[in-house]
Amino acid sequence: MRAVIPVAGVGTRLRPHTYSLPKVLLNVAGKPILGHILDALVEQSITKATIITGYMGKLVENYVVENYKSINFDFVVQEERLGLGHAIWTGRNTYGTDPLIIILGDTIFDVDLSRLTVNGSNTIGVKEVDDPRRFGVVVLNNKGKIERLVEKPEQFVSNLAIVGLYNIQDSKLLSACLDEMINNNIRTRGEYQLTDALQMMIEKGAEFSTTNVEGWFDCGKPETLLNTNRFLLDRKPPSRQFPDSIIIPPSFVAATAVIERSVIGPYASVADGAVVKDSIVRDSIISNYAKVQSSLLEQSIIGNEAEVKGHFNRLNVGDSSQISET
Repeated sequence: MRAVIPVAGVGTRLRPHTYSLPKVLLNVAGKPILGHILDALVEQSITKATIITGYMGKLVENYVVENYKSINFDFVVQEERLGLGHAIWTGRNTYGTDPLIIILGDTIFDVDLSRLTVNGSNTIGVKEVDDPRRFGVVVLNNKGKIERLVEKPEQFVSNLAIVGLYNIQDSKLLSACLDEMINNNIRTRGEYQLTDALQMMIEKGAEFSTTNVEGWFDCGKPETLLNTNRFLLDRKPPSRQFPDSIIIPPSFVAATAVIERSVIGPYASVADGAVVKDSIVRDSIISNYAKVQSSLLEQSIIGNEAEVKGHFNRLNVGDSSQISET
């Protein structure tokens, strides 16, 4: 089994943070988004992974190689962002005939990944949604198998949205369908869609099942990043305490963070090397080596090495910025 994780996106909706850091390395509940995904691979003893990089790809490469020694990584650069199908096609030479688990790199899932592989067949993770027009969806036949995949349907055909988790047992057939799609310039909404390649597989006789994924957390916008932070903190053990401060659970304070005369939480993450003094921080993410002093922060994201000093209610501060009250 090999994991394929596309992470080439720019993350424009998460600016200013993504001006200096790829989206998948943004901090949530104490570690980068990508770190939570790779932790799940380690739990399943998956030892091979292909990372499809693009924007600031070297930073991604450095992070995973330094922190995940048990996984053998291949890195492939997607020179043009032409869709998810194109990203998977770009990495085709690394996976050969290996069974695949494809995981979108900007999404966190609350699911045991073994559920994707337990029956030994092609499987797609899905979730019922209220507005399927925003997603790729699957249509099931009377035997509960997938008969059709539709990318962002304008008319209702199904409310089972594809969440970005795929188990592909026949990777050789997937590669052939991706080749056919690229060579014949088959695009949907201007991009090479993975759903189109999977539909080709079905038409060539491949069977696909579904597995339900209730915990599906997109990290594509500041508000959804904070939602994901809250979800993950609810599942973490209690944070360590500090003699002159109050840590209200659920919260996370990294081992190398410094907290002085402050109230942290609930739902606050303070990452490695961060310093918080004389402040109240709740429902917020304080990233690596950031400094917060004499501030009241709520629903805020403070980037790596940023400095905030003063009295504010809500901030979205990029890396290496300085904000102080005059």
